[in-house]
Amino acid sequence: MACVVPRSFRLLDELEKGQKGDAMSGVSWGLAVPDDITLTHWNGTIFGPPGTAFDNRIYCLSITAGARYPDEPPIVKFQTRINMGCVEGSNGALKPSWQYISSWRRDNTIENVLEQLRREMASSANRKLPQPEEGASYD
Repeated sequence: MACVVPRSFRLLDELEKGQKGDAMSGVSWGLAVPDDITLTHWNGTIFGPPGTAFDNRIYCLSITAGARYPDEPPIVKFQTRINMGCVEGSNGALKPSWQYISSWRRDNTIENVLEQLRREMASSANRKLPQPEEGASYD
């Protein structure tokens, strides 16, 4: 019988990993408000992959780990404007149809979402897409 780790323990583990991370994978994450005892509101950062239209750019994201996380995926929105097939152009939200979100599994993490988005940037479908002006953000 598998042991189900409570939400708070899981998120504390993710927070610790994010705080100790070295960003060598091109992503970083942490709490948006350091004293958020609910562990709900997070920030994420993705460094654009080299050799793509995203190269030399830093993308900021807001992440909400709701009450049903990790059984349900977090709500992820780019704050930095981006042109990618899995992102709503009007508000920066990830499309629910994006495979990583639509096929969410309990063992996925915030780190995994950020890493998958970085891989998506380097995919043939996105790597050459024209990007908004650097520094532009969603309102």
